[in-house]
Amino acid sequence: MAWAQTSAPLVLSGGTVVDVTNWGHSAADLPNAVVIIQNGKIEQVGPAISLPVPKGARVIDCTGKYIIPGLIDGFVGMSTQGEASASLYMGVTTAVVRSDGRHGRLDSGLSPSPHLYPIDSVGTTDDWSLLMGHRGWTERLRQNGRAAELPPDETLQQLTATKALGTRVVSVGPNVTAANTQWIITRAHQMGMMTYGQFVATPFHVGIEAGVDALVHMGSYELGVVPDELQQPLAADPEGSAANTAFDYAERVPPTDLHVRTYAKLVASHHAALMPTFATFFLRLPDHRNLWAEPVASLLDPGHMSNPPDRKSGELNYPLPQWTRRLPAIGQRYMEANLEKKAEQSALRLWHINQALFAAFPHYLAASGAPVDGSFPGISLHVELELMVRLGLTPREAVAAATNNYAVQFNWTEIGQIAPGRRADVLVLDADPTANIWNARRINTLILEGNVVDREALLKK
Repeated sequence: MAWAQTSAPLVLSGGTVVDVTNWGHSAADLPNAVVIIQNGKIEQVGPAISLPVPKGARVIDCTGKYIIPGLIDGFVGMSTQGEASASLYMGVTTAVVRSDGRHGRLDSGLSPSPHLYPIDSVGTTDDWSLLMGHRGWTERLRQNGRAAELPPDETLQQLTATKALGTRVVSVGPNVTAANTQWIITRAHQMGMMTYGQFVATPFHVGIEAGVDALVHMGSYELGVVPDELQQPLAADPEGSAANTAFDYAERVPPTDLHVRTYAKLVASHHAALMPTFATFFLRLPDHRNLWAEPVASLLDPGHMSNPPDRKSGELNYPLPQWTRRLPAIGQRYMEANLEKKAEQSALRLWHINQALFAAFPHYLAASGAPVDGSFPGISLHVELELMVRLGLTPREAVAAATNNYAVQFNWTEIGQIAPGRRADVLVLDADPTANIWNARRINTLILEGNVVDREALLKK
């Protein structure tokens, strides 16, 4: 079924509207509901007993089914039609998209596509900035081999220019120092843009206390546990040996360490939400599977993925240095196995630290990080939800992390709920996602801005 929106309203009748409010802590589901959609927005929601179906409406019988908002992927690349189609097929109706050397360059002309909310870097030179190619910016932002921090006056111009391009999120990266980080977060919020923190030169407590909206990536935000004596050298050496020492410490610190507990309480008591992108570690964690076996994976080109897994085994590759080619085959296999073991041990250590952070009950936002390190657009957002549940979130809390948590955390009130005035991005599911997170994959009907999308046709895009 694929209906284009017309003047007649579209009505979802008889299903259960799943409550995703209050960070997934509320459970006031609405059974036997009527959802009226018109002009790309949700017009009315209510019980069938009191909300009649308008005459002439196109009605989808949702009896026995569950209605949730379209999913939001908070950090993903979108450079090919296959990535856009795969995301839509898996129910991702809004994607917060990043351009860089691993995620590829954003293609804003993809169709069909989720709604794309661009991320841009600020406060630093960046060959992948959305401003590259725009008048006056290419030379100013060219890295020349190494990222460099920009002075405040240029950063303000950068914020203003990228806002004009439609940027919704700014990323404060490793090279930005504390004073500039605080200023950028404040000014970005004044301009209506959200902030992602991937701090190194800036101490995490500074960015958190300044009001950063999200801390991105397991393996990055753990740097917040390092003691002062390891943090101080990072202001001058955010990408060199000082950073290597600090990240190694952050990965190996025991989850019971006082620094971890203190950091967890800091995050949970402030505005910042965690965006773990666990899915980029999925193939290094226990109990993973071959994601190439997913039907929608046929849309994806490994040539556009950073460190894609092997098609047959589904496992990551661990390339050896050039000099190892001189070794016998058995020696090469031994070294590959050793690299794989170290990667799995590293992922488990980071997972255990995240379990300790979870114990303080911070807020979470779901993001796949795809197509990097074995993560797949669309597919891996559901992997992220699985891993959130494995961490300890309830299925309802995990669904909220991919829907209404974004509306609350970022004040993006056009999305995230089945409620009047919201954009009509809707999933009708065949089973209850609050009973089992796998049911979020059982999509019966996909609606994008009021239009019913033919999911099977997406597999041919």
